[in-house]
Amino acid sequence: MKIPFEPLIFGYHINSHLVLEYLAFFVAYRYYVFLRKRHVDSIPSMNRLSIILGAAIGALIGSRLVGFLENPMIEFSKENIIQLLNTKTIMGGLFGGLLGVELAKKIIGESNSSGDLFVFPIILGIFIGRIGCFLSGVNEFTYGNETHSIFGMDLGDGVLRHPTSLYELVFLVLLFFSLTYIKNNFSLENGERFKCFMLLYFGFRFFIEFLKPNIFYVFGLSSIQILCIICWLYYYKFIFQKLKNAN
Repeated sequence: MKIPFEPLIFGYHINSHLVLEYLAFFVAYRYYVFLRKRHVDSIPSMNRLSIILGAAIGALIGSRLVGFLENPMIEFSKENIIQLLNTKTIMGGLFGGLLGVELAKKIIGESNSSGDLFVFPIILGIFIGRIGCFLSGVNEFTYGNETHSIFGMDLGDGVLRHPTSLYELVFLVLLFFSLTYIKNNFSLENGERFKCFMLLYFGFRFFIEFLKPNIFYVFGLSSIQILCIICWLYYYKFIFQKLKNAN
């Protein structure tokens, strides 16, 4: 199979990443509905709907904003305006969705934690989307730096690169089963599973960014890495509490 993988169907080249991106949203949502039916949800249906709406709006804004901040020096022009509008990142979507949820909960007066039900559907959605990123090769800005290690792959430009999307797929599988094990064997308070997911995923993304050819840095860190630090600071009370209990 040649990468980028763009199969020809009925005379049209199919954007495999776009197809898998839409599939990721659909499958993740259906998985969420499946999980919600099997669990007693402490949040009323109308409040849950408001929370989902807040998450969607926050994710939309956050994904575009952080995507733009990956290269804020780009020149605005008619030629690249579509590219700018389509630029997005899952990291901004996750953190923006988090802020959107918290704002929605304040508006409707909901105090119960709402994130745990989203954890496994989010992981599944990211997993499907990352397959699309890998199949897109260098057509999507998710590939890695040049490498001479045994992991190097030609992603479409004739250069052996770190297949960072594949690294993330492996991590997501480990994360899924690790959180499942924690869920089944440890007593967590409501909302703590989502916090664990955010801290672990953002931690992984902080380090994987060192293998990617980022073009905009602040204090030697990419925009994504700075967002990862912000996320960890956002949950500092949770981290401090767990470290205190461990001692």
